Amino acid sequence: MSFAAPNQAAPVADATSRGTRETSVLLEVRDLSVEFATSSGALHAVRKVSFDVHRGETLAIVGESGCGKSTCVQALTGLIATPPGRISGSAKLSGHELIGLTEHELNAIRGARVGMIFQDPMSSLNPTMPVGKQIAEALRAHRRISRTAAQERAVQLLGRMRITDPAARAQQYPFELSGGMAQRVMIALSVVCEPELLIADEPTTALDVTIQEQVLELLEELQRGTGMAIVLITHDLGVVARIADRVAVMYAGEIVEVGSVEEIFYRSAHPYTAALKAALPRADQPRRARLRAIEGAPPGLLQTLKGCSFLERCPHAMELCSIRAPDPQAVAPAHTARCWLHHPRAPRTADIHQPLSA
Repeated sequence: MSFAAPNQAAPVADATSRGTRETSVLLEVRDLSVEFATSSGALHAVRKVSFDVHRGETLAIVGESGCGKSTCVQALTGLIATPPGRISGSAKLSGHELIGLTEHELNAIRGARVGMIFQDPMSSLNPTMPVGKQIAEALRAHRRISRTAAQERAVQLLGRMRITDPAARAQQYPFELSGGMAQRVMIALSVVCEPELLIADEPTTALDVTIQEQVLELLEELQRGTGMAIVLITHDLGVVARIADRVAVMYAGEIVEVGSVEEIFYRSAHPYTAALKAALPRADQPRRARLRAIEGAPPGLLQTLKGCSFLERCPHAMELCSIRAPDPQAVAPAHTARCWLHHPRAPRTADIHQPLSA
């Protein structure tokens, strides 16, 4: 199990402290599935995922490594080759369907309306081109602007990224930059066209705590200035507590719980979410205390699941859990968990292992 603890104590931020959020839906994902053809059969990487992203909000998608977080956002932005991949379902940006668009149509959206920050900037930036020119070319690909004006805009944006001597840095190549500086260049590249939606895939994983905090502050500043929505892919709960408004928890290719950051941290409803939190080290634990692990392993991606995906690892499993997969159950307004424990007819006795009638 790979799931990072917060790098430092970080209280869950109150969403109201980040300013008023628009409530209209920007991105609407419904029943998104991704399969890959293999010699052993279909590999089910993402299984009927549904979620919304509202304008101006930050939605964090969290879960263990390999649960499908990155595959999910790559599918809706057309970054998965088909074949061998097969994508079904719907992903609408401002009401316009993304699934099934041609590469030409997607190129008009990526960068202009949807920006992406990748985990490793060194593998995403062009090693043969100065970083300022890369930013300028991204701007010119989507906006009518002269080469000189675009280069000036790139330098200005690097300065906004809190990069010292931006004019000189703009002439440097990626290998001449530190990891933190390269990530800031990647952010500048992703927001140069002021997109409506920014997808940040593990943007702070390789950074130390100080640089991580600076990058998160930068993302919040950009969000306040442009009103863009952010989808944050991470396995670091400290980052989630620091920046997110809402959280979607993924397990074995499914979203098993969705709620506000306060609900997920303090009133989590799915046994997997509770197990993730219990596995984190705590400041009040004895130094030699053993960390709690989630026993077992996720189901194989080649399996076609019949019941609950968390069945084999869940301490609260019931008979029905092995018979039928649960639909998302309402726990509170805008808080759902894909778990039979929250079904209206779930047993309320101390023994929760008794069968639940359908």
